[in-house]
Amino acid sequence: MAEALFNHIDPGAVVLGVEKETSEDVIRLLADKLKADGYVKDSFADAVVKREASMPTGLPLGRDVNVAVPHTDPEHVIKPGIALATLKKPVTFANMEDPDEAVPVGVVFLMALNDKDRQIEMLQKIMETIQSEEAIAGLMRAVSVDEVAAVLK
Repeated sequence: MAEALFNHIDPGAVVLGVEKETSEDVIRLLADKLKADGYVKDSFADAVVKREASMPTGLPLGRDVNVAVPHTDPEHVIKPGIALATLKKPVTFANMEDPDEAVPVGVVFLMALNDKDRQIEMLQKIMETIQSEEAIAGLMRAVSVDEVAAVLK
């Protein structure tokens, strides 16, 4: 199932060992990668940041490394794709289920989907992948896109 996820990740939008201070910085970095590769419109980054403020996506996994899956509405997307970042040190995202709770996040999947129905399907693929401690650990160790591909395939 992770292989299906990797097929949606743009290799040009994989950034490993990111050093950013805020969730917005990480979102904008990944959004810029997707924009450069023709996946999203100019409005995408601002729309994701705005949505994250009201509908956060931090997922506490009860492990050393938590995950966030920011995204926004399809009208900001040209073609579907996913950007991925691993963070050198955790960045705080608000908890998806309890927005008042901060979640230190080490892996971010930024989804750019132009079909609302596909969002749930893609979230399920991401959730299946991140349930595996081995997959998260492998992503955190990865130093190349090939290593990310090996973890997700």
